[in-house]
Amino acid sequence: MAGSANESVNTKPQTQESTAAAGAEATSYVGTPAVGTSKAAAAAGVATTGPEPSGINEKRRRLVWCAVAAFLTAWFIAFLRFFLPRTLFEPPTVFKIGYPSDYALGVDTKWQQKYRIWVDRSPDRIFVIYARCTHLGCTPDWKASENKFKCPCHGSGYDSEGINFEGPAPRPMDRAHVELAPDGQIIVDTSRLVSWPKGQPSRFSEPGVYLPA
Repeated sequence: MAGSANESVNTKPQTQESTAAAGAEATSYVGTPAVGTSKAAAAAGVATTGPEPSGINEKRRRLVWCAVAAFLTAWFIAFLRFFLPRTLFEPPTVFKIGYPSDYALGVDTKWQQKYRIWVDRSPDRIFVIYARCTHLGCTPDWKASENKFKCPCHGSGYDSEGINFEGPAPRPMDRAHVELAPDGQIIVDTSRLVSWPKGQPSRFSEPGVYLPA
């Protein structure tokens, strides 16, 4: 009786050990591990810490940084343009246009684009007309075939000496101050314009408005 009791007591630990071993075997994976688990990734030889950097990813990063840099540069330039003063570069108002002998009778338009003037030579004088319509400030065109200036904006017409005779222009075009330099060249000063207001005596025969031819 005592021996059988001891045998039953000894068999209980063995039974518990076999149960624990069976449980451990039950929790182990059989066959291929389930997809999505770390063991499955390890079994397939795939790193579980994320994808390794590739050439495509590097190019994408560079494109993103280039776009960000371009955006910031554009905003910086806009900032500078807004807060810094804008400087207008205008042609000089005092300049030389050559010698009186360089000009034949009639209207010379070679300085129109650079200085906005015409050099006009008559039989007895040389003077400079400022190329600005007295109506709204447009630049008239010299029509050599018609021997007149014609404003393309509103149709004002001036004769070969800049005297208005048609259209809405209220008075003749202005004339610039002229004088001879020590070297004999003509000096023009467009900051000193002489006008002929409507209804008032002409000032175009005053000294400094023309040079004797």
